[in-house]
Amino acid sequence: MVQQYGAVQGHADRDAAHDTTDDSRTSGEADALLGANATARRPKREGRATLTSSTSNLANTIIGSGMLTFPLAMASAGIIPGIITCVFSGGMAAFGLYLLSLCAVKAPHRRASFFAVAELTFPKAAVFFDAAIAIKCFGVSISYLIIIKSLLPNVVQALYHDLSPQTTPPAWMLSGQNWITLIMIPLVPLTFLRKLDSLRHTSYIALFSVAYLVVIVVVCYFFPVEGMEQPGEINLIKFTPSFVSNFPVQVFAYTCAQNLFPIFNEIKANTQPRMNIVIGTSIGSAALIYEVIAVFGYLTFGSKVGPNIIAMYPSTSLFIAIGQLAIAIMVMFSYPLQVHPCRNCLDKVFNAGQTSKPTADDEESEDEHHTSHDMSPLKHALLTLAIVASGFTIAYFVDDLKLVLSFVGSTGSTTISFILPGLFYWKLSRDDTSVSKTLSRASLGLAIYGMCIFVFCLSYNIYGVLHPGAEISH
Repeated sequence: MVQQYGAVQGHADRDAAHDTTDDSRTSGEADALLGANATARRPKREGRATLTSSTSNLANTIIGSGMLTFPLAMASAGIIPGIITCVFSGGMAAFGLYLLSLCAVKAPHRRASFFAVAELTFPKAAVFFDAAIAIKCFGVSISYLIIIKSLLPNVVQALYHDLSPQTTPPAWMLSGQNWITLIMIPLVPLTFLRKLDSLRHTSYIALFSVAYLVVIVVVCYFFPVEGMEQPGEINLIKFTPSFVSNFPVQVFAYTCAQNLFPIFNEIKANTQPRMNIVIGTSIGSAALIYEVIAVFGYLTFGSKVGPNIIAMYPSTSLFIAIGQLAIAIMVMFSYPLQVHPCRNCLDKVFNAGQTSKPTADDEESEDEHHTSHDMSPLKHALLTLAIVASGFTIAYFVDDLKLVLSFVGSTGSTTISFILPGLFYWKLSRDDTSVSKTLSRASLGLAIYGMCIFVFCLSYNIYGVLHPGAEISH
């Protein structure tokens, strides 16, 4: 049987923890008989996040700038293969999240993390897993700042062109470096929030921006705006050499496993059915959005479609300019969702070898905001400042991180989305007679699938570095 750290004995005990009414009733009786100080043990801390906020945060983690490349991915294979690979990639990602939610039950109460689960499965490698996740999240957060840096000057030009054609924007407004400096003013306070649920309102705004992009893609297909070029060749099935390089884009577009454990810790009544709703709704909505953008974007431009669908539309109308601004807002509010897991993982890395199992005294001393196992305010502030300052500095001076991010994505995203979920659950369940052997074998299959994607994408990236002139073209 799987060893469990006294915090959770399956879903039954976790459900029992919610029954606090009876505890409070009996505590009064105990006080009357045994004295004022003989109160019943305080109930364990429970989450307060709702299904809606948890789903929106996970969906916002999933849906990022990768959705802009889905029409190009569809053009590399045709409509039918493009639809199938998009659904397949989403299904594999959902299975990985489902396995992580099953593993989270084995971790200490409301303290599930990659580190905590690794301590139960591969304790010697736990610190390396967290280091890989931290590097991955840090790299993605930098890419978001660079996207903002490159996009906002174009938005300013488009808005001036549409609203005031006779004037030109000031020079400082066309500097991407100035814009990311200004953007950091509202972003920095958001990065200091301890709980993922605190970011729910920014996630709502970001998802509204995604919806606006979907409207643009659909409307411009039926009612093309002035200046759009005629579409190229459109095929139901036609594989091209560039399919090899575009398939990983669909695989990585569903990466969100880094925030699954915080959501599990914060959501009210984190039973498996409720977690399944969060996972299914988040992945399902992302897949639907990806499919709509891919199909209508490909039908609009055909084989002429580029790697950034929003850049394909001419900024000759306020409708398109606002869409470009919406993408910048979406990316901006996705930034704190990468800083949050990066900070938590770095904390585990720096505390390697100092972690301990929670005791009954620890559980009694915790309150709704802070536990003895959380970061101290000083460490929380220092880690956050280090992540934000270093990421901002890199984004300020660097314009293209494509090469670095391609390696981070092929290694980090594959590891946390497929390899670790599969290996974790397989290790936890292989000797448990109450667990379905089919599910255990399927988890091992997911890990093998992740390893294949890891090797393929890493090899492809290395080949691209060694043979820059032999880049596969569309």
